[in-house]
Amino acid sequence: MKMDNSFLKQVDFTGKKALITGASRGIGESIAVTLASLGAEVILVSRKLEGLKEVEDKITAEGGKAESIPCNIGNMNDIDDLFKQVRGKYDALDILVNNSATNPFFGSNLDAPESAWDKTFSVNLKGFFFMTQHAAKIMKEKGGGSIVNISSVNGIKPALMQGMYSITKAGVISMTKSFAKELAPFHIRVNAVLPGMTDTKFSAAITKNPDILDKVVLPTIPMARVAQPDEMAGAVIYLVSDAASYTTGACIIVDGGMLA
Repeated sequence: MKMDNSFLKQVDFTGKKALITGASRGIGESIAVTLASLGAEVILVSRKLEGLKEVEDKITAEGGKAESIPCNIGNMNDIDDLFKQVRGKYDALDILVNNSATNPFFGSNLDAPESAWDKTFSVNLKGFFFMTQHAAKIMKEKGGGSIVNISSVNGIKPALMQGMYSITKAGVISMTKSFAKELAPFHIRVNAVLPGMTDTKFSAAITKNPDILDKVVLPTIPMARVAQPDEMAGAVIYLVSDAASYTTGACIIVDGGMLA
């Protein structure tokens, strides 16, 4: 039986330009590597160039195209400089994946310092907003594009001792829907992926602590395990592909059934 390859064509990103933040490790790295393997030319963004170069080398060793640009998305000057480079080097931007995140404070909301609030919001929400604004302006000029924000299940069900982080992730969900409505007339789709507990350096304080992982976290997950970063990439690939051409304002939960 001859296989229908129409879906394979829908996930062919040859000639597409994709910018991924937080691309030096974890979920961002997996998304970047996967997009590159499907033909996209990826722009790798994170605070430190060293980690990005390792991902860039991995991609180019497999025949893919990648460029690393350091940028702290919590800093407006960095964002402005980033998009000056993007406009100067590329004729378009087809895909943006907002994945960078920070969570500098683990504890009660009653004890949270203003400095942690400012840092958390500057990266997790303000950074996402203005990255989207800049990218959308380019996409609007070029006739369309796709944006995916990496939120979290914490945006729906706030996690204990992670109040500020959870609040920002709820904000990302609202921001996604707001931009989706505003940008739809310009053929720009905006969606979100909400990961559950994933085995990354970002969540290592939980995943590497058996007392927390085995006694607190895993009992809440029907699949009884944490996710691997690659398991988040698939949802992103769908959302930025032509297979999702009628999907905007959606929030795809990838959590092993935790919120079911």
